Formats: sequence, C-alpha cells, structure tokens
Amino acid sequence: MNRRILLQTVVGLALTMAAPIAARAEDALAHVKAAGVLKVGTETAFAPFDFIDEAGEHAGLNVDLFNEVGKELGVKIEWVALPWDGVFPALESGQFNMVAGPATITKARAERYRFLSPIAEATVAILKGAKDDTIKTPADIAGKKVGAGKATAQLAQLQTFGKTLPKPVEAREYPGYNEAYADLAAGRVAAVANSLPNIAYVASKQPDTFAVVTPAFGQKSYFGFIGTKKPDDQPLLDAVQAALVKIKADGRMKTLQQKWFGLAFDTPDVAPEPTF
Repeated sequence: MNRRILLQTVVGLALTMAAPIAARAEDALAHVKAAGVLKVGTETAFAPFDFIDEAGEHAGLNVDLFNEVGKELGVKIEWVALPWDGVFPALESGQFNMVAGPATITKARAERYRFLSPIAEATVAILKGAKDDTIKTPADIAGKKVGAGKATAQLAQLQTFGKTLPKPVEAREYPGYNEAYADLAAGRVAAVANSLPNIAYVASKQPDTFAVVTPAFGQKSYFGFIGTKKPDDQPLLDAVQAALVKIKADGRMKTLQQKWFGLAFDTPDVAPEPTF
C-alpha cells in the first residue's frame, strides 16, 4: 500500500469514527424531536408541583410548566411517575429524558447531575397542626417526632437542624409527603418539614387542619429540574434551559407561580452554586 492510499485509508477511518461521535452528541435532542415526545420523570405526591387531583388527573406547576416547555420545543410531554427514591436511578438507566420533581439544588446532586434554571425557592420550613400551640418557632420541634420525605434534601436539613436543638428530633421518613401530612393530621407526628412553597400550599387548602411555622429554618435554596451530565444529553438540556429562560422572561413563569403558590419567586436564570 503506497503512502497516498494509506493516507486516504486513515482519513476515511477517522471520518467514519467521528460521524457516530457527532451523531451521539445530538442523539437526545434529535431523538426527542423525531419522536415528538419528551419523557419526564417525577413523583405525584409533592403538591403543588406534582399531585393527583380530585378528578384523578396529574396536575400541578410542573404539568403546566412542562406544557409550556413542550410548546417551545414542539413536542408532547410524556410523564413517568415513580416513588421519589426511585426517580434518580430511573433517570440514570434511561427510562426518561429528565426529572421534573423538582429537586432541591444541593452540592451532592450538583456533582452528579445537571440542574437547569431554578423554578422556585425551596427553603425548608415546618408545618404543624392548626391547633397546636406548643410549636411557635422552628426550635420548638425539639424532642418531637417530625416527618419528612425519604431520600429528600428536606429530610437532610431537618436532621441537621435537629442536632442543634436541646433535645434531638425524631425524624420519621415517609415514601411520600401525602403520608406525612396524613400522620400529622392524625397526630402521629408533631410536624412535617418540607419546602415553604409546598407547606404553604397544603396549609392554604386545609387551614383548619394545618398551619405554617415561620420563619423557615432551612438554608436559602432553590428547586430545579434535573438531567444527567452525559454528553449525549446536553443538547436536549440546553434546549430545555433556553425554553425555561424564555418562559421566565416573558412572564409565564410568574403567572404559573402565582396560580400554584399564591406568590411569585425571583429566581436566577442559571442554577446557583449550592451552599449545602
């Protein structure tokens, strides 16, 4: 084989190898566009972000917000619902394209996953019984049983906060927050620790049963949607990120926040460096 033929062969092999690499870089976005469907994983026991309404339908801020994202990308949204502790393993195994959740932006998660533009504040606070006069500040949960969702950032912050109190808090872990709220209503726990938007929503729906304890005790934090850090997924996540920033800029985000929380949040366009 002469030099010219050898060079042509090497160049041909290089181009052949480069083509699949370039194709893979566009795979996630190209696949979603071709299928016309964006698959999103979540749990449906985290009102007002995701929940099953009285008609048995999946509802909440995430449903409305992803409908807007779908319009921007020109695709339909397909939801995959799982218990929260199964959502991240399912994302990594490729059962869906990204996680709605949403999830609190933490250092551990940010090391492993890519967070998109925050959609709401996630600072943790306490929900108590409406007639409970023993809990007037967050510190009053000392020595009490307090519920939180299994494998959540809210549980981690509750456990950390509990260690600072005169008496340890007995943290009860639940597969979903609906079960925690039910136990609070039944008096099986004294309080529930969850993000302020969630418990404010719950208390507004059942003011005779629940009340929010202020101020929030958790560190300032935000909720965001999640994808993997795999190179193949980045074009798709870039497209969703651009859609979220546009939805925020034109006021649709605040309209949806007002609808579901009764207030709007100022959130950064880019996921901030987490503090915990």
